[in-house]
Amino acid sequence: MTRSICIINGHPDASSEHFVPALADAYARGAQAAGHEVSRIDIGALPVDFLHNQGEFDTPPDRQIVGERGKLAAADHLVLVFPLWLGCMPARLKAFMEQLARNEFFIATTNDGAGWPAQKMKGKSARIIVTMGMPGFAYRFMFGAHSLKGVEKGMLRISGFKPVRHTILGGVEAAGVAGRAKMLHKVEKLGRQAR
Repeated sequence: MTRSICIINGHPDASSEHFVPALADAYARGAQAAGHEVSRIDIGALPVDFLHNQGEFDTPPDRQIVGERGKLAAADHLVLVFPLWLGCMPARLKAFMEQLARNEFFIATTNDGAGWPAQKMKGKSARIIVTMGMPGFAYRFMFGAHSLKGVEKGMLRISGFKPVRHTILGGVEAAGVAGRAKMLHKVEKLGRQAR
């Protein structure tokens, strides 16, 4: 079954020299080889402002962000790739996700007192791919993978994405060229499977 996939390269630097854009490329390559449609958002190339108050969050974002979120609206599957910085996603990526969510794009809270917010992303699935210098098992078991859980539950699942899967790629620098090649192959395979 052909799927429409939106890949978000969450590295805040627009340079293609980083491993995160290489992973986004690998996923796209696998997905396109399997016949899936792919769109891409590179946040490092976008003007992203930080939100300052609830009033801004309640209004639509600027036209460029609206255009980018059209890619997500048209997709069946989201792939979010980012590096772990200080235990969290980079601030620029968080700011971009908040810009996407403006004006009830992810969830509708003004649903006439119907209780739980309306999930606007129902019917879509997601894959989070996070890279880090520390070993993946240390992030998962010693540090509890709290940032990843926050993205999974507090951003994606609450919006209706289901299932939400993740891939933790730890020890990226220590892995060397051969180790990173294996990681790229793994992600390309996920792209072919559109998972």
